[in-house]
Formats: sequence, structure tokens, C-alpha cells
Amino acid sequence: MGDKTTRREFLRNMALTGAALSLPGIVNATAGTANTSGKTRVVIATDASSLTADNAVVQPVVEKMIARGVAKLTRSNTGVDGWKKLFSPKDVVGIKINCLFGKGVSTRPEMVNAVIAGLKSAGVKEDNIIVWDRSSVDLIKCGFVPNKDGAGVKYFADDNQWGPELQRGAFKGRISTIISEKVTAIINMPILKTHGITGISGSLKNHYGSFDNPGNHHANNCNPQLADFNAIPAVKNKTRLVVMDVLRPQHSGGPGLQVKDQYNHCSVMVGTDPLAVDCIGLNIIQDKLKQLGQEPIAAKKVRWLASAQERGVGTCELSKIELLRV
Repeated sequence: MGDKTTRREFLRNMALTGAALSLPGIVNATAGTANTSGKTRVVIATDASSLTADNAVVQPVVEKMIARGVAKLTRSNTGVDGWKKLFSPKDVVGIKINCLFGKGVSTRPEMVNAVIAGLKSAGVKEDNIIVWDRSSVDLIKCGFVPNKDGAGVKYFADDNQWGPELQRGAFKGRISTIISEKVTAIINMPILKTHGITGISGSLKNHYGSFDNPGNHHANNCNPQLADFNAIPAVKNKTRLVVMDVLRPQHSGGPGLQVKDQYNHCSVMVGTDPLAVDCIGLNIIQDKLKQLGQEPIAAKKVRWLASAQERGVGTCELSKIELLRV
């Protein structure tokens, strides 16, 4: 599909996404379910007006989409009430973005601004919000202006300043001090796209920018290294919210930008379980590949889903995920 999507194509994409929840590549794991009290809630908010005719992001629309999603996710009457259930004025919140491959296939500033507005509505002070990734160079190329010490929201990178080495299972590396020392809560903000090694790059893979040596953790489709890192208590326990950008997913050729493989879905997905969000994200990509008559993402590439569930990161069993739309 080309760079633009007609209204008919948009509606067809949405219909297909809602129609199938058991396509090839979805892991049907049975062990280690994280949520034993009920289904894990994941919410998709969709609005065709979130993108202009030239695929620019309309921030006020996205802000309302996220607010609707957070309200439904937290069973609240309003988005503000929902944000207040998730965060308090005492929190220091780290927003983990992904800027490695540049504009178009990285976290969009408009999405981050919408999340910051939500945090502020919950009383979180601007000085206690940290937007971060691995490299200042990457931040700048994606439209973020570094601000490590000034007033207001902080935008900065690890820039090779890492904490002490940590080992958990197959993971061994130096974790970001932003996670280990600076924040009380994390918002994970991935953008939905494919990845040649892990099938998709989503919530769990987004944290490959949270430690010093990601290149050492790609063997065997990042399994179980990806799961082991996300099971680290400081990562798992501090994660309060996932906000996945599904405005223009990339169904092939990722993680680098392939405009010809992007399409308008005009959606934002929110959840508190990063694994459940990734599971639904994978399903969205699989639906699109099926629609295009292309081969699905191979199950062997996404075995990290089951590994993460076994380690208590979350759930990847579709029967235990309550998918809602607003």
C-alpha cells in the first residue's frame, strides 16, 4: 500500500483487525499467567482524523484518543480520573521512547506531548518527567530537544553513562540509571513495526535501549534474553503504563523505515501489561499480512512471548486478554 490510505482501505483494515485473534505467530502459552484474578485489559482508541492527508499527526486528536483509552483501561469516567489512578503527584515518571531509526519509525513527539499532558492532569510535576532513550543524537534526529538540567520536562539520554552490571538469566549488562535510580514509574512508548529478528518491535523490545550492550542479546531471536531483561524487578515493577503508537504501523522491513510497508491504522493502544500489548500488536501485523496475501511472521521469531509469560512479565494468552475499543 502506498503512503496514503483511503477511507475505504482504513475501514477494511479496522474490520480485519477486529475479526481475527488467532493467526499464525500468536503464541498459545499455558504457563506462568501473570494475571490470575481476571483478564488483562488492553484498549485500542481509533480516530481517522488523527492523521492529516499527508500523514502528519494531529496532536489534539491523539491527546483525546489516549484520554479515552486510559479512562476505559482504568474503568474511569474521564481520562483525568484514569491518569490519577495510575500516577500520583509524588511520582517521578520516566517515558521510554525509541529514536534509533529516525523519524517515521520512531516515537513521535506529538505522542509524547499527549502523554505528558495526561501526566500533568494527574498532578505530576514537569520537573519530575523524564523522556529518555540511549543516545542524545537519536533524540535530536527525532525532533526532541535535550534538556537534562533545565526547568520543565527533562529530555536526555544515557549517552554511555550506565549503572553497575546486572545479571538475570540470559541477560547480562549495565542497566540505565534512569530506571534503577531516578524514576518511580515508567511509561513504555513503542511504535508498532516489524523486526527481522524478533518478528515485531514493541513494548519489550523497546527496552533494548535501556541497557549498554543490546548487540550481545540478539542470539536465538532474542530469546530468552528479551524476556529476562523485562523480568528484572526494577523494569517490571515500575512499569505503570504502555502507550503503543499504532497510527502508521509497518508490516514488513523493520525495524528501519520502509515507507512503502506502512499503512494508516489511526490508532493508539494502551495497557498496563506490556506483554499483552505486544501480543495484540503482533496480531495487528499478522492481520495486515494476511490481508496482503503475504507470509505471516514465523512463530519461532516470537517465542520470547511465551518466555516472558513464564517469567511473570505478563500474559500472551489471547483468551486471558480483554481487548476493548473506544
